[in-house]
Amino acid sequence: MVAIKTHLSRLSLPLVLAFYISNPVFAQKDSLRTDPPTSDSVQTVKPNYALLRGIFAAQSALYLGTIYGLSKSWYKNPLTKFTFQDDTREWLQMDKMGHVYTSYQIARHTAELYKKTGISKRQMLVYGAISGIIFQTPIEILDGFSPDYGFSPGDMIANISGSVLYLGQIALWDEVRIQPKFSFHYTSLSKVRPELLGTNRSESWLKDYNGQTYWFSGSPRTFFKNSGWPAWLCLSVGYGIHDMVSAEKETSIERGYHPYRQYYLSLDIDLTKIKTKSKLVRTIGFFANSIKIPAPALQISKKGIDFKPFYF
Repeated sequence: MVAIKTHLSRLSLPLVLAFYISNPVFAQKDSLRTDPPTSDSVQTVKPNYALLRGIFAAQSALYLGTIYGLSKSWYKNPLTKFTFQDDTREWLQMDKMGHVYTSYQIARHTAELYKKTGISKRQMLVYGAISGIIFQTPIEILDGFSPDYGFSPGDMIANISGSVLYLGQIALWDEVRIQPKFSFHYTSLSKVRPELLGTNRSESWLKDYNGQTYWFSGSPRTFFKNSGWPAWLCLSVGYGIHDMVSAEKETSIERGYHPYRQYYLSLDIDLTKIKTKSKLVRTIGFFANSIKIPAPALQISKKGIDFKPFYF
């Protein structure tokens, strides 16, 4: 039987954080905001090619190190011939949401990093957008050669979608208006199948899809510029699942569970829109803006509408 894939444990927040922790030029940034980059027509700063080469070198080192580490630790069996695996029905598509989120975050962070080099807006956007795809594509290829997995077209489409979500907004609006975010709460289901959903808390937040929620947050102010709505206050729409103790819905049902989808409506805060003169606060806000803040939420599912006074 094909082994269950848990891509989020390899790709999501840890990968984004590792990218910056490992990047020696990150400390040189004096601002981390989601403001659109300076347009080509007004760019007067000559590109810092030394810094640009440093970023390329750091990315390449992290990129190759990640691939090598995965090839040695994640893939237990020797790689064989290339195969395809259609897993689009698994986990009620929650794993695909993880791929979209990860690709978007890599594109967002990378583009902001390249902004410091003084390259053109077009170049910055291209480098950022393709980084999310390039960083994940070799992992999909390794899956294709693995007897336990197989290349997933659905994963690849999700990877591309995340980068396009970032690039498309900048191209259309010259700013990011809709931001993918992530939240997690622990569930008792990980105790049912710890080998699949996590043997401890540090594994469960990566592997237990039942506790994950993916959000799309945006402030109405970005669409209605003259409204009195605060620019930092966002409406957020979320998606989650429940009672999935197997990748397949049918298998979960056979085990006595009743899988279903959950949709959420909540408030959120765009931390990059909070005005401050502190570079440290802006930096923290930029990183933390990938996480949905805890807040009251409406949960909509086949069981009806439920109000959550505090949901994360």
